[in-house]
Amino acid sequence: MTDTSSDPSAETIAEAVQAIDGVHSLHGGLFGEVATYLPGGRVSGVRIGDDGVDVHIVVRMGRPVLPVAEAVRAAVEAITVGPTHVTVEDLADVTGD
Repeated sequence: MTDTSSDPSAETIAEAVQAIDGVHSLHGGLFGEVATYLPGGRVSGVRIGDDGVDVHIVVRMGRPVLPVAEAVRAAVEAITVGPTHVTVEDLADVTGD
């Protein structure tokens, strides 16, 4: 088992991801299966496991998808140990933002 005592929480990872320019939101996957369950709640779009961190995102329309995904991966890997797997689930048309 991996020692996760010094690893950041799912909430901290979610905050780092949502601070990336071009990320509209986190995404829980087709059936909401991508999540970290916590006492009294859950963090959708972030799953922490023994094989790394899975992050599922929605990218803002008009932003370059690959650079946004790479920025997410780099931000998460800077605060965690192990690989980060980024999945772009959707694009969001947010012309009103």
